[in-house]
Amino acid sequence: MDLFFIEFRDPLFSIIVFFAIIFIITFFSYWWGRYRRTQDSKHLDRFLRQFKALPSKDELQVLISSGELSEKSWLLLANAYYKNGEYEKSIEIYNEILNVGSRSNAKETMFLLGKTYFKAGFLERSKQIFLEILKSSPRTPQALHYLLLVYEYMRDYNSALEVLEPLDELEEDIALEKAYLQVLQILSSADIEESEKVSALLAIYEEHHLLAYLIFEYLFRADAARAWENLDLSKCEELTEVLWRCERKVLNLDIISKNAFLRELYSARGDVTLAKSSSVFELDILIHLAGKANATLSFEYICSECKSVSPFAFSRCSACHAIDSATVELSLSKDYAKDFGEENNSFQ
Repeated sequence: MDLFFIEFRDPLFSIIVFFAIIFIITFFSYWWGRYRRTQDSKHLDRFLRQFKALPSKDELQVLISSGELSEKSWLLLANAYYKNGEYEKSIEIYNEILNVGSRSNAKETMFLLGKTYFKAGFLERSKQIFLEILKSSPRTPQALHYLLLVYEYMRDYNSALEVLEPLDELEEDIALEKAYLQVLQILSSADIEESEKVSALLAIYEEHHLLAYLIFEYLFRADAARAWENLDLSKCEELTEVLWRCERKVLNLDIISKNAFLRELYSARGDVTLAKSSSVFELDILIHLAGKANATLSFEYICSECKSVSPFAFSRCSACHAIDSATVELSLSKDYAKDFGEENNSFQ
């Protein structure tokens, strides 16, 4: 009888059986894994389809309180909506988390809600959120910074300056913020005479040597003579657009002739012939064209902190909120103003 079962005692047969068992286990594990991933994907798709349209307040409350997703997952979802600019959905989720979620993360959730209200333009609601946070946790610098931004956007500069006091007590550097808010306060005041504004702005610039664009852009409009007299020549490149747009009648040729960059700038514009070339490519091209082509300078501004780009000059970056971080980039463009002037003359 043992002759019929001799193969079971053969080592080669045992090896074959061993690998066969491994193959069967691996085969079923692989397909079971694929099946589970497919089911999980379908479950996730069903869940996300609920958010293609904003759920009602009651539906959102049921979804959050059901515990189908953790509170952290809901916060990540709200943040995703925030980054995509869908602030309404993000606000609804944060509000419901505060209503039915745990109280351990309430402060962080309130901060995110206030930040979203601010980004969406609901400044009054944002202000109330941050004030509520500071009521229970007054030493919260992030909330203080956003409250300062809210007051600034609401043009309530007195309140914004008051926010700097607790930040100073927290040993944060507030010198730049303070100077910036003081400049905005002066510029927005209807009770200060223009000549007084010029003097006050010059005093702030002499003290800090910051915010050159914000200050001199106003000075050249209000009192070009005093602007030229007090111009910080080390800031000329930063003020390229302001200087480029100055009317020819207010130019100070004595100051221009003494500064290499100003000589190149106004030679490129065609006001003077004091430079034959320039190390700045765009100015060099315009100097060599000598008015023979219908070209001019155009400007864009890059934040040195977050590298965001804006076609307009800014004193506070709208993306990262850094102050005095704009660097100017020059390019050549068609001079449409000259074209328009020529078209008007053709009808005379």
